[in-house]
Amino acid sequence: MTELHQAAQKDPPVWLDMDQQALDDAYDQEKYAPNRARIVERRIANSARARAILGAPERVAYGPSAIERLDIFRAGEANAPVKIFLHGGAWLRNKAADYAVQAELFVRAGATYVIPDFVNVGETGGDLAPMFDQVRRAVLWVCRNAASFGGDPNRIYLSGHSSGSHLGACVLTHDWRNDEVGPDFIKGALFASGMYDLKPVRLSARSNYVAFTDAIEQTLSPQRHIDRLHTPLILAYGTEETPEFQRQTRDFHAAVKAAGKPVQLITGQGYNHFELLETTANPYGLLGRAALAQMQLPAA
Repeated sequence: MTELHQAAQKDPPVWLDMDQQALDDAYDQEKYAPNRARIVERRIANSARARAILGAPERVAYGPSAIERLDIFRAGEANAPVKIFLHGGAWLRNKAADYAVQAELFVRAGATYVIPDFVNVGETGGDLAPMFDQVRRAVLWVCRNAASFGGDPNRIYLSGHSSGSHLGACVLTHDWRNDEVGPDFIKGALFASGMYDLKPVRLSARSNYVAFTDAIEQTLSPQRHIDRLHTPLILAYGTEETPEFQRQTRDFHAAVKAAGKPVQLITGQGYNHFELLETTANPYGLLGRAALAQMQLPAA
């Protein structure tokens, strides 16, 4: 088939220059990261190893339902800074226990590391709102109760990966006026490989399992609420990620920068979506170094 005939056969664009298949692929990580299964296997094994080294985390409730629990890895000192990490998984999967691999870096550097569990859209009938509500309440619980586990409530930092970055950015652009916390209660955030506007996601195959509505798209698109953002950001993506995950991060960075708010962009040369996250567990890795620097903690 000639290139001309291939072009003639191409379906009409659905988003930017992408037809439906290209857009679906752009929100399907395995199309661009065929080694995903091996990386997940490695992360789970290394998380088990980290728990064996550090000891089992404290498992604390932040809400009434069974899933509303936090894993807390305490620092070895009082009044320590706190890092909250929100896991990804296409809003569909994963759990706190499988991200303990990153805890050792922060604990060794003098910080407490907290990983919340929360529902997924498969358990909510496709509704993202309960997920966000649980994440929001988990972050709020940590801020209000940090002193109870040796944390400094004035040094709370937030990180996320993939759909966890999306939820984390929603937290930072939420209207917190009714929750009795200041607009800058999170002192810094690092979001890797996230989504910050849901319009193209809604047009993709993810709409097969996420019940997008106009209200959800508007409310949970952080890029549309930058006026509420009061937290310095580090945003990151890998050059081997899908074109949409790269674009989403670049566009969010550009919008935050245009609004005159502090933001840094990290481009992970040669990393795919899952490889980039692995650098967080290394104090000299791309994201590990950046996270420690943001929290003003030593790399060694």
